[in-house]
Amino acid sequence: MDELDRRILDTLRRDARTPYTEIADEVGTSEGTVRNRVERMMDDGVIERFTISTHTGNVKAMIEVSVAVDVDTKAVSERMAEWKEVDFVWMVSGEQDIVLVVDAADTRGVNDLITQARDQDEVVSTQTRLILDEQLG
Repeated sequence: MDELDRRILDTLRRDARTPYTEIADEVGTSEGTVRNRVERMMDDGVIERFTISTHTGNVKAMIEVSVAVDVDTKAVSERMAEWKEVDFVWMVSGEQDIVLVVDAADTRGVNDLITQARDQDEVVSTQTRLILDEQLG
């Protein structure tokens, strides 16, 4: 990955729907070059997927989950990723092992997800943080 790839990615991170012609103008190259580089980054796994960010009026939160030492964290993460209100599941280092980024209808929905996480046999503890505001980088 070179500087041009990074500049293309910066634009796509802000808005994944930005037309290639607009990206080309912004980074100073041709539309074909942008298209080829995006396709290559997709093929190489640098770009995993295109997604959207929503502002639904719902309650967004991070549920930080600690699991027992002998647990297959990946398996637990994959299972939790299937829950309807979960937007992202991150396996992280530190005190917690897994972070769920959730988008629930209200605080009751967040609480239900916390309970669902705590009901998992592998889960030792949870800690929750409400997301008050979000800025795109």
